[in-house]
Amino acid sequence: MATLVPSVSWPGACWTLLVCCLLTPGAQGQEFLLRVEPQNPVLPAGGSLLVNCSTDCPSSKKIALETSLSKELVDNGMGWAAFYLSNVTGNSRILCSVYCNGSQIIGSSNITVYRLPERVELAPLPLWQPVGQNFTLRCQVEGGSPRTSLTVVLLRWEEELSRQPAVEEPAEVTATVLASRGHHGAHFSCRTELDMQPRGLGLFVNTSAPRQLRTFVLPVTPPRLVAPRFLEAETSWPVDCTLDGLFPASEAQVYLALGDQMLNATVVNHGDTLTATATAMARADQEGAQEIVCNVTLGGERREARENLTVFSFLGPILNLSEPSAPEGSTVTVSCMAGARVQVTLDGVPAAAPGQPAQLQLNATESDDGRSFFCSATLEVDGEFFHRNSSVQLRVLYGPKIDRATCPQHLKWKDKTRHVLQCQARGNPHPELRCLKEGSSREVPVGIPFFVNVTHNGTYQCQASSSRGRYTLVVVMDIEAGNSHFVLVFLAVLVTLGVVTVVVALMYVFREHKRSGRYHVRQESTSLPLTSMQPTEAMGEEPSTVE
Repeated sequence: MATLVPSVSWPGACWTLLVCCLLTPGAQGQEFLLRVEPQNPVLPAGGSLLVNCSTDCPSSKKIALETSLSKELVDNGMGWAAFYLSNVTGNSRILCSVYCNGSQIIGSSNITVYRLPERVELAPLPLWQPVGQNFTLRCQVEGGSPRTSLTVVLLRWEEELSRQPAVEEPAEVTATVLASRGHHGAHFSCRTELDMQPRGLGLFVNTSAPRQLRTFVLPVTPPRLVAPRFLEAETSWPVDCTLDGLFPASEAQVYLALGDQMLNATVVNHGDTLTATATAMARADQEGAQEIVCNVTLGGERREARENLTVFSFLGPILNLSEPSAPEGSTVTVSCMAGARVQVTLDGVPAAAPGQPAQLQLNATESDDGRSFFCSATLEVDGEFFHRNSSVQLRVLYGPKIDRATCPQHLKWKDKTRHVLQCQARGNPHPELRCLKEGSSREVPVGIPFFVNVTHNGTYQCQASSSRGRYTLVVVMDIEAGNSHFVLVFLAVLVTLGVVTVVVALMYVFREHKRSGRYHVRQESTSLPLTSMQPTEAMGEEPSTVE
């Protein structure tokens, strides 16, 4: 007959044995079995297992479990016993035994423990890897079992570069890769795969932390450095440093310096070309031979260019007037000077020696007003000549004047015409010029067109005035009326009539004189009354006035 064995479970157990079948004793000489379940289980390291031992021997005694693992009897019954195995850390073989009819029956099962790798690490990559050269990926794996099911995969991103079994303990798997520009910035890693699928479990994966690779190209040629051969102290000049064929140009470091002075460079990238621009300004204490240096660093390698430069000081020329605004007739001194080793020349006359000043004197006149003086300076530096010029203008103060040649003193114009009074005044400071009619405040414009009529006829005082005095010139304007021919004819007629009248009157007087005595014409008036000379006048009597 068949008997059911109760199901046994235990907290934390990975396996639970549900049913065991016990067979009734058979005929004499029948063989009895001792079964161990589960058979050849697989469990993770540190796991637990519930093991059931059962037999079909009806006269069996107590069933025992032999193992080096930690065990605990969970339950038992006729022909069966259940044991709980805990903290299974390694592969092990367990044995169940029982005495049946005086003979020992043994059953066994092999426990296989799988373990994930404890460490999966990709060895550090080079900080910079030159393009076109090989580098090695190294993956180190510690732990992991069973090794026959453990595989190591080397990856670039998710691309498989190599797949190899993990053999030794610890295992190291390598792969050689040729560096390219495409590898710049790529992530490399390694992955372990513990394949327990054939044992009814899954594929256990463990991946290392990724490592990034940086590749570079640095040409063997030095940078092109463009810098001045000479630089004056306290002045600035641009400096350019260029390198072609650089990858990645954006990650290159540039160092520009003048002597011990680092320059603040602006770096621009165009494809594989890098250009660094800076402004070099030399200090006075750097005078003499110096070097401009350009270093381009990439991938731990450096390319360098150097250029010689001479720093010099060039003071001057300094051009001075003893009196920038000199009164007419005063003495003015003009001097020009410059720094040491500088040769100056003032208005074509060189100084006695380099470093010495040049000087001249003059008596200021009106013609010197606005006169410019020129000084040139020359400095020799390492066979090169540098030139610098300076100029200054003299201002002579003199009183106002009116140029008679440009201001006619007698003007004869026609009435109702347009004219310009071309008078100009000079002086320093520049004078004000006004032309006023004598005996009135009437003013005519100077230097601009105006409409002329007979009222402008007369004499004018043209006066130029400034803070240094006055100058007056008399100008007469003679304005001819538009009908002057008629007026002249009319005047001539009047004069003729007047002469005839006087002649007729004189003839009448003389005729009367002959007849009655002498007459005379009073000179106080051009009209006639006349007085008669009576005989009594000859005898001393007062004459009478005839109206």
